[in-house]
Amino acid sequence: MTALAFLIGVLVLVIGLAVSIALHEIGHLVPAKLFGVRVGQYMIGFGPTLWSRRIGETEYGFKILPLGGFISMSGMYPPAPDDAGPGTKRSRFFATMVQDARDANAETLIAADDRVFYKLPVYKRVIVMLGGPVMNLLLAFLLSAVAVSGIGVATATTTVAAVSQCVIPASENRTDCASSDPVAPAAAAGIRPGDVVVSVDGTPVSTFAEAAARIQEAPGRALSVVIERDGAQQTVTVTPQSTDRAVTDAQGRPVEDASGQPQYETVGFAGLRAQEALVPQPIWAGPEATVQQVGAVAQIMTQLPVRVYDTAVDLFTGQPRDPNGPLSVVGAGRLAGEFAAVDAPILARVQSIIGLLAALNIALFVFNLIPLLPLDGGHVVVALWDGLKRTIARARGRVAKPVDATRLVPLTFVVVVLLVGMGGILFLADVFNPVQLL
Repeated sequence: MTALAFLIGVLVLVIGLAVSIALHEIGHLVPAKLFGVRVGQYMIGFGPTLWSRRIGETEYGFKILPLGGFISMSGMYPPAPDDAGPGTKRSRFFATMVQDARDANAETLIAADDRVFYKLPVYKRVIVMLGGPVMNLLLAFLLSAVAVSGIGVATATTTVAAVSQCVIPASENRTDCASSDPVAPAAAAGIRPGDVVVSVDGTPVSTFAEAAARIQEAPGRALSVVIERDGAQQTVTVTPQSTDRAVTDAQGRPVEDASGQPQYETVGFAGLRAQEALVPQPIWAGPEATVQQVGAVAQIMTQLPVRVYDTAVDLFTGQPRDPNGPLSVVGAGRLAGEFAAVDAPILARVQSIIGLLAALNIALFVFNLIPLLPLDGGHVVVALWDGLKRTIARARGRVAKPVDATRLVPLTFVVVVLLVGMGGILFLADVFNPVQLL
């Protein structure tokens, strides 16, 4: 059953990613058609075509490798200059690549009837190229809203899940009670699993965090705790035991002293563990979380070569990987499978997979904004450069030629090689040294 749940999680991830890619390309397709550009193809995937159908002037279809997608617009680049040739300063290899790109572009101009992309005003070209990433961002907002506000976030409730039988200091690094350990205050007070904490020391509590905060700040002081059991309220007295707790930072990481040892603080301990439930958050919580994730992913992207290098080092040394580091599609699929197979309520597993799909769409949004060809951000930069060039020429009373982006094919080739190389490293790492959830 666990294996089946794992496979279902992977399948859901693959379908969700394919839908995300399809919507990304629709984000390009719709404005391109609205602005009158001739679109010859709308394809999901790469390689040989599995299925296609022509509707009007556009062929819609699926290819064998569902790892991306594209639309084919007429005249992505202006016609090659009449004096364009292989040149002598460029290697024959790159010169051939440039010429091949110009030939492929020329083929799209034959039946375009002047409905070409490069002749659009700059702002329309930017809209067309940003349409794909924006579609991923909108999908991320929607998925996050469903996961956070529609389903909810796992939150510790005021219902008691378990009661500790003794007090074990965190610094002793053990879990079994010894005869010398004092009885846990909650157990001594008669609190049982299933009881609901109503108030602590006269203060009503609506979350377990509020109850825990009251207990932790009162070591050695008797507290009046109102609990609800079988529909009736009763009051018990709990005297929190003084114990030590590891100090953590804002990210939940242990704080160490100058010698590298964990730091501890003294707090009150009652021995209660709360039940968790999916609690729907306010409608703005999902978009807010999405914006925060965009910032975090953007930071990772600025350090992508370094992050991939660290991943390669971890791969060859066997060190645990950074759980917040980059993943390949294989790694994302593995996480989805583990989320689906984990021992948790079905709704919680669904919430985790939806959250993962939202994170993938955020990654697609940020990644495609990188200002390098062949990514969408690179086409935006070309359009802006073309607009700036024309503006400067008009100011000087001249007419500027369109920017010939085919000259950037050698740079595009280098970028593609680097992306493929980094993708290969992440693929191998996700197979042989995957991120561990626990």
